[in-house]
Amino acid sequence: MKQKLGRWLVPVFGGLAFLFLLVPIAYVFAFSFNDAGRTNLTWRGFTLENWKNPCGAPDVCQALGNSLQIGFTATILATTLGTAIAIGLVRYRFRFNATANMLIFLPLATPEVVLGASLLAQFLNLGAELGMGTVIIAHTMFCISFVVVTVKARVASLDPKLEEAAGDLYASPAQAFWRVTFPLLLPGIVAAALLAFAMSFDDFIITNFNSGNVDTFPKFIYVAATRGIPAQANVIGSAMFIVALLVVIGGQVLSHRRAKMLAAR
Repeated sequence: MKQKLGRWLVPVFGGLAFLFLLVPIAYVFAFSFNDAGRTNLTWRGFTLENWKNPCGAPDVCQALGNSLQIGFTATILATTLGTAIAIGLVRYRFRFNATANMLIFLPLATPEVVLGASLLAQFLNLGAELGMGTVIIAHTMFCISFVVVTVKARVASLDPKLEEAAGDLYASPAQAFWRVTFPLLLPGIVAAALLAFAMSFDDFIITNFNSGNVDTFPKFIYVAATRGIPAQANVIGSAMFIVALLVVIGGQVLSHRRAKMLAAR
């Protein structure tokens, strides 16, 4: 009886938890169709005008563009540097290897408010002008740790003998890396890049400390929340969620097809 009850309770509670997590997303999606006036706090009627003109709210698309520019730039820099660091930490042993591993995890354990304030003090001491550049540097810095942790796990799972076999077949170190190591690391690198972009696009605390007069989408939402987030912001948030969902589904479909092809061989 207890086992039978447990079989029902686990999926039921799991489903309830899943629904609880989706409630805010459902609210955002629903109110993207709200015929809002000056505020978007109460339902006033269904309309498609918000989706037809997502830039209708002042400065919302400019803030989105800034977030996308910062996110893509920080992701490229963090993924490049983080992948190199991950390979170095796993494949090579040097004197301060353990210390380097510990330092990589420090940004993950440091509260964002402390990290943001410390970076602000650093930029002010250096006389740097707060703006797009300082935000990109800050985002690159804390995204590197996420990239290293993700790619490091992938590097550790690879067999070094594959590179040795490529060398035995007269491949140069560069050819062995690009034709053997890199394709095997690519799933981990892509996962790390997606995580870094999500962290950068979503960040508010560190951005608020170091952005100066540059508005990002999270900053726009924070300021707009005092008077009711415009429906156009809900449209953009819903669109970003749909894009992320399609990326995840596409990745799962490709992985399933690749597994079927390998099994067929």
